[in-house]
Amino acid sequence: MNHTGAMIGFVVGGAAGFLLTETVGAFFTFVLDRALDVDGTPVLLAAFILVPVLSALVGAAAARAFERPVSPAPAVRSRGP
Repeated sequence: MNHTGAMIGFVVGGAAGFLLTETVGAFFTFVLDRALDVDGTPVLLAAFILVPVLSALVGAAAARAFERPVSPAPAVRSRGP
């Protein structure tokens, strides 16, 4: 069984989740002028950890679901004597 699609989905999903958390942090810092304090808020720290992990798992599951099945090699027939 080939799992390369799932691995690519896992890496891309994790990168997307990391980018999402960094974008939210930058938005709060630069637009709203409010720094997010992950040391003082355990829920916020958990969210910043779980979002990339869950995104990676969703990416792997989605890539695995859309992966083409590998067809077996066709049988070789002999033409006889």
